[in-house]
Amino acid sequence: SKVAEASKQLRAICENSLREKPLGWFAENVEVMFVAIVIALGLRAYYLQPFRIPTGSMQPTLNGIIGTPMKSAEWPSLPVRLLEKVMRGRTYVKVENDRDRHIAVSSQGGLDIRDTQFLHFFSRSVIGFSDAPPLQLPAPSNPCMEIGLRDTLSNAMRNRGLIPKGAVIAEGIIDTGDLVLVDKFSYHFRKPKRGEVFVFDTIDNEGIRKRSGPQGAGSHYIKRLCGVPGDTLSIQSPHLLVDGKIAKEPWIDRVSRAEGVYSINSGYELAKVEPPQAGGKRLPQYLVKESDTLALAAKAPVGMREYAALGDNTGNSLDSRYWGPVKEFNLVGPALFSLWPFSTGHWGFIK
Repeated sequence: SKVAEASKQLRAICENSLREKPLGWFAENVEVMFVAIVIALGLRAYYLQPFRIPTGSMQPTLNGIIGTPMKSAEWPSLPVRLLEKVMRGRTYVKVENDRDRHIAVSSQGGLDIRDTQFLHFFSRSVIGFSDAPPLQLPAPSNPCMEIGLRDTLSNAMRNRGLIPKGAVIAEGIIDTGDLVLVDKFSYHFRKPKRGEVFVFDTIDNEGIRKRSGPQGAGSHYIKRLCGVPGDTLSIQSPHLLVDGKIAKEPWIDRVSRAEGVYSINSGYELAKVEPPQAGGKRLPQYLVKESDTLALAAKAPVGMREYAALGDNTGNSLDSRYWGPVKEFNLVGPALFSLWPFSTGHWGFIK
């Protein structure tokens, strides 16, 4: 009909007159970035999760955050420091007090020093003061202790909590912990294996909560999986025994033999006897004597089966020897790949 024909002609005229404007450079890149972010969030939620090694409990397999004292006069040139930042994750730190400050006392009765995380990857420590704003240090408190914070606090306690203006609070090198990818997918289709490195959360673990407070009981740990449901563990240093026999898994055996790079440790060690808590009460410990055993529940409801987690560096590891088994519902997945730093010798698949 004439009306239909006129309608087609009018539509054609409008489409030719109002052509779609092509996306500019900025709009195109915003779209690409948005898609990339959505994909990355999907991968993190269901498949791969990045995780930063916070402590030295897995050395030498994986590095935690390490502090080494060094005066600023001994630092290399700026270009070298920038290269080391990229390749080794190394940061040169000097924190100088800009005013007189008195250290505050926390609600638990100790000095107000707490560890925090920024964007889930960057660990910091914060010192609270009674007469000044908090002071943030660029690493957790333990490595900062190694680069001067311990001496600063000791001097302050002898001076009624005062850190004077101009005092150097921390000075030295901070080497970042390894950044690893955790496989969140595999444990849905296979059972965890004795000997692999794995990550778990610490929710509802009373032993961890009582030792490190609410912050520690809501974080993630990385250890070696040394016992599966049904195992009974004991330690006859330097060996780990499973059901009374020396564990022969290659990655457990190399820790026991303490050869090569593992010679910095002494194999598997018994737990050290902990001092009593406030009020004289002692927390339970599981592997303090050679006669002690840790039995892992196998016949339990789904999610409640038990696993044992030990650090490769048991002389510097808070693990199942102290706070007992890890429940099945806490498991996140095996550690898959060490992403960064590039030059520590750990880059690649984790064993």
